[in-house]
Amino acid sequence: MVLPAETEERVKRRALNVCQDHLRKVLDVTRKIPQMIEYFMKNDKEHARQLFNEIRAGEDEVDKARRLVSQELAEIGAILMSREDFLRFTNLTSEIADFSEGIAFRLVEITEHNWSVPMDIKKDLLKLSESVFETVSKLREMVMVLNYGSAKTMEKANEVEIAERNVDAIYRELEIKLLSSKMDFPALILLRDVLQLLEDSADKAEDAADAARILSFMM
Repeated sequence: MVLPAETEERVKRRALNVCQDHLRKVLDVTRKIPQMIEYFMKNDKEHARQLFNEIRAGEDEVDKARRLVSQELAEIGAILMSREDFLRFTNLTSEIADFSEGIAFRLVEITEHNWSVPMDIKKDLLKLSESVFETVSKLREMVMVLNYGSAKTMEKANEVEIAERNVDAIYRELEIKLLSSKMDFPALILLRDVLQLLEDSADKAEDAADAARILSFMM
């Protein structure tokens, strides 16, 4: 049976709406990482712990939203041929929230143990986290224009790529600075993990932008 075109359009919008809401929650979690690093710079243990709890709660909300996307797509059924692409996009962006929780955990541990970290490294870390947030923000802008055609989507996808390359540049410079420092070894290991998780977040945003490109051809 051939389904009416408007039925397919309606379910596409329904799927896109739940994906957009999920990504909004991911962005909310990512937004807290620069704030966490500001507390880290001030050695503000109390607010760092409080914000870590908020990030963990936000990660739980992202997981709930991801399950809602899966549920919606299951209810939509075979009407929507691009279900797997929506799922792939959501799974990629969920990982960004997971990475954010890992970043916050490590920063809290360094603060709790009073391990010394040079201020210039902390400042560069803040710069890196802001660049990661910029990348995820550009991804959100891209997803918000998926209904406006592939040309607009491609324009926003290019902005995601530019933002991700900026993250790479900051990451590489900071990694060398970190490895050249004379920090306590536990802090060095945890901070290197933080750097990697930040870069991984930007990489996932770029991967999600590639998935959104495919979605744009189907909207």
